[in-house]
Amino acid sequence: MTHTLRSGALAAMAATLAVSLYTTPAAAWEPTRTVEFIVPAGTGGGADQMARMIQGIITKHKLMKQSMVVVNKAGGAGGEGFLEIKNSKGNPNRLVITLSNLFTTPLATGIPVSWKEMTPVAMLALDEFVLWVNAESPYKTAQEFVAAVKAAPAGQIKIGGTGSKQEDQIITVALEKAIGGKFTYVPYKGGGEVAVQLVGKHVDATVNNPIEAVAQWRAGKVRPLCVFDGKPLSGKEPMAGGKSWSDIPTCKSQGLDIEYLMLRGIFMPAGVPKEAVAFYIDLLKKVRETPEWAQLMKDGAFNQSFMTGPEYAKWVENEEKRHRDLMKEAGFLATN
Repeated sequence: MTHTLRSGALAAMAATLAVSLYTTPAAAWEPTRTVEFIVPAGTGGGADQMARMIQGIITKHKLMKQSMVVVNKAGGAGGEGFLEIKNSKGNPNRLVITLSNLFTTPLATGIPVSWKEMTPVAMLALDEFVLWVNAESPYKTAQEFVAAVKAAPAGQIKIGGTGSKQEDQIITVALEKAIGGKFTYVPYKGGGEVAVQLVGKHVDATVNNPIEAVAQWRAGKVRPLCVFDGKPLSGKEPMAGGKSWSDIPTCKSQGLDIEYLMLRGIFMPAGVPKEAVAFYIDLLKKVRETPEWAQLMKDGAFNQSFMTGPEYAKWVENEEKRHRDLMKEAGFLATN
């Protein structure tokens, strides 16, 4: 090749390279260091189990180049975890998995944190609540349990739940009003501990999420009496003693007009790039497509609602208003 031809070829290559530099899209955003996944609750509960399942799925299926670490920050009824997100403005390497303490904790404690100081990412599912008793208890139906509460001295029957002035105690107060009786509410650090306490007969009943008590149900240690939803659970697969989730009657059908479902959602700090939010939405969609996630949804009888964007933010806004009303009625607001 002559010098002139060689020079022309090099010039053409340089021009092509220059064009490609301007026309090739920039690489999509992704984390540049370990992602911290905060659980504003204790170990063993529904949020903790879901966060660790997500972490395991991401690692197993190599859905993200960077690693993810789950960190429990349960102090102040989860306020510690939420404050961590609030004070991490602009940090795209932090996520928090939320339950309804996103609303109840600020309302009950006065801790200065709000979901509006975070970035909504996605609703992963809605969690159910079930009225559980020890399998050795005499109660086979919710009506039998209600009759026993009415006949017992006020406060004799103990209900265990996660935290104070949170979801479990809100449901307990609703039960008291529906029954016309009085429980002694015993708070524990997480749903895993609540289930263990029921097995050990330290409490007479609990209102644990399905995923928090399914192991004990399968082991024949606890018995579900009813579910706090307007319709039966969807799971048809036998879980324990030949019974499936769908065999549990609704509490409404048992004369207890109470419905309560809980958020399982993801938030990030405020001020993070839109590209980062999009990355995590896509990541969570991939997680939801795995067989491991399908098994978790089946084991925990989850309502598999999924939301992102303005629809999710609007839902959260409405839930905050609903919880304010519920907590005002229960006398749980910090201003009461």
